[in-house]
Amino acid sequence: MSYESMIAEMIILDGHNNDPIQAYTARPMGPGPFPGIVLIHHLPGWDEWYREATRKFAHHGYAAISPNLYERAGEGSAEDVAAKVRAEGGVSDAQMVGDVDAAMDWLKSQQFSTGKAAVFGTCSGGRHAVIYCSKTDKADACLDLWGGRVVMDEEDLNEKLPQAPIDMTADLDCPILALFGNEDQAPSAEQVDQHEKKLKEHGKTYEFHRYDGAGHGFFYYNRPLHRVEQCNDGWEKLFTFVKKHVG
Repeated sequence: MSYESMIAEMIILDGHNNDPIQAYTARPMGPGPFPGIVLIHHLPGWDEWYREATRKFAHHGYAAISPNLYERAGEGSAEDVAAKVRAEGGVSDAQMVGDVDAAMDWLKSQQFSTGKAAVFGTCSGGRHAVIYCSKTDKADACLDLWGGRVVMDEEDLNEKLPQAPIDMTADLDCPILALFGNEDQAPSAEQVDQHEKKLKEHGKTYEFHRYDGAGHGFFYYNRPLHRVEQCNDGWEKLFTFVKKHVG
């Protein structure tokens, strides 16, 4: 058997407006070089599932980093901090882009990096991945897992969320993979159809995979939402897509 090992640690980044934020990183042991993954956490917060997902990517040969988008809300359990952020209307899209950009720049500047990286997000993180890959040209692939509010009504826009991600489609700068449960309502099947139609209109490279018998968050093994068969197939399709576009 070949030897397997990885390095996992916390680092500090200069996030949006040069605010210091924490990030969790993991990569295979050795000089590399490794392709990268930036993980954008979901609305439940910078939690244990995202630590494990970061290490999962490292296990599969990637250098991965997950920045804490909720750093400015203070310390505490992921659930308590996330509740505070939700009560304040969430983080702004501009702040998110700045924080993710810091993680991407750090990752690509490391000696162990190939210089290529994908952006991964679930739930609100999926929405954020779509925005980041539309606002910058630094990602080589976008991984959107059941990202809600890609399609938004005019009345849902505000100072923090000034533009619907679907309206940024023309600027999407990399191939996108998206996974959805057909029983989900955020996004609904109709909203997924709208997103796919817009990608086709602009000639974007994309893969959408939709799963019967699954709703929102079907990768989350620690929740009733988990669907083993759909989850396993989703991970397989995700890694195939990343290998093709990132390495």
